[in-house]
Amino acid sequence: MTGDHNLDCDLLVIGSGAGGLASAVTGASLGLDVILIEKEAQLGGTTAWSGGWMWIPRNPLAKAAGIVEPPEQPKLYLRHELADGYDTSRVEMFLEQGPRMVEFFQRETHLAFIDGNQIPDFHGKSPGAVTGGRSVCAAPIDGRELGPRIRDLKPPLDEVAPFGMGIASGADLRHFLNARSSPTSFFHVARRLARHMLDMLRFGRGMHLVNGNALVARLLKSADSLGVRIMPATPAQSLLREGARVVGARAERDGAALEIRARRGVVLACGGFPHDTQRKAALFAHAPTGNEHWSAAPASNTGEGIRLGEAVGGRVRTDLSDAGAWAPVSLVPHRDGSRGHFPHLIERAKPGLIMVRSDGNRFANEADSYHDMMKALFAATPKGMPAEAWAICDAKFLKRYGLGRVRPPPFPVAPWLRNGYLKRGANIAALAQACGISVDGLTATIERYNHFAARGEDPAFGRGDTPYNCVQGDAAHQPNPCVAPITSGPFYAVKIVAGSLGTFAGLATDEYGRVLDGQATPIHGLYAVGNDMASIMAGRYPSGGITLGPAMTFGYIAAHHAGGIPLANNRSAAA
Repeated sequence: MTGDHNLDCDLLVIGSGAGGLASAVTGASLGLDVILIEKEAQLGGTTAWSGGWMWIPRNPLAKAAGIVEPPEQPKLYLRHELADGYDTSRVEMFLEQGPRMVEFFQRETHLAFIDGNQIPDFHGKSPGAVTGGRSVCAAPIDGRELGPRIRDLKPPLDEVAPFGMGIASGADLRHFLNARSSPTSFFHVARRLARHMLDMLRFGRGMHLVNGNALVARLLKSADSLGVRIMPATPAQSLLREGARVVGARAERDGAALEIRARRGVVLACGGFPHDTQRKAALFAHAPTGNEHWSAAPASNTGEGIRLGEAVGGRVRTDLSDAGAWAPVSLVPHRDGSRGHFPHLIERAKPGLIMVRSDGNRFANEADSYHDMMKALFAATPKGMPAEAWAICDAKFLKRYGLGRVRPPPFPVAPWLRNGYLKRGANIAALAQACGISVDGLTATIERYNHFAARGEDPAFGRGDTPYNCVQGDAAHQPNPCVAPITSGPFYAVKIVAGSLGTFAGLATDEYGRVLDGQATPIHGLYAVGNDMASIMAGRYPSGGITLGPAMTFGYIAAHHAGGIPLANNRSAAA
């Protein structure tokens, strides 16, 4: 330290999501002096609101379970999925180092994992796709293990967490859905709710941390144990350069200027640009002014990291298949007049729901991935029209699964009818009129859908035709876990708008995470990870976890390279 408003370190990390924390924790574990700054008062970024899953083919947990695939298998899948976007050096670095990253964090930090050995790739009919063994997630953790740091952890997203309580995918979620029909599930949910309410009274937040909240919590605990200096509410203002090298950053803390010099490098990990109106207008075809898009990512993700990189010569990749990780979103009215952004990730594949445009026609397989659903909606939307749709279900579905922000009983439905978020009709025609959907179009669609759904079939779009569809559906419903008739009035609908979980377009980087300039030359001392780095998936979405998996892996890689420390496969750290 050289003064009240000047700090020195080996590695400076800007941003506290998975990519930033992975960089910081890895660097500190390797012996570097690390400072991490975050513009928000709370830590975790988009990761803290996420499902927390990481796509890491050939990971140690899969191998321990006897799921062993040759290195060429995931390469085959990605070559097919990414096509001409397959960047050999970056993709194969990720595939090589991802399993080593998991081993490193298991061995050296407080990060523990649970396996996703039953989670299939999105596109089960593609060459190289598998039905499981490529996913891991952070294990749940008791928030009390963080000590005072728990106050700095961003809580789960209100829209998807009842009473602020995180619900893990898999068995935990199934218990919540089955609580009214299974005594075992009822008691599981009762215990979870009782503990959560006690935690709220004692600590002001839930302490049973799951999903992305658990990932951030375990990384924060590791960072604190390793001596990382973490500074919330410290936005970066600009990067420092000496000649062609980035040597630190200027920031602001408590209203005062702060200069942080970094001997080894600076890592940009600010979460991409999901709320940067100008860049959305430039890169999102469906949002010509930038305002026709509603991301579920935190509102503070406004593209600072990318702009910092550009200011020192970094190049933004605009040649990706899609600039964002698309997702269907509904706008949730809040009492203060604001609107939350609910990502429809779970209920779409359940039996008894369809999505239609205003003409009343379906446009896609609703059980496919959120990204594929939105791409289909964009394709079906006439030029110049907003990309909007309606999620339609009946009373039986609503009672069993809920719809968007509307949760199943015992949660009330009436408030959502009053504020207009949920539409209701005694019959299909009345529902269509309430939503402004073509009555004839919706009536014909429901009749056609129900005719085949009675037999568990969907010849129009093939719901239930892939392992991913079926896992997202309801295994207890047969013969097709994704298909059931829509017959039990009253009928309900929620409006769907164009949204995303984050962005894919970002700074061009090499296989070590170094930011590249316009001549594809590395900018010395500058790295980008997470959504500040252009996605290695070339704007495509082959499986769940393809954001967090690479974010963690390239955070691990960048910290090694910045520290001059060879990776486990003896790749040169000075490359």
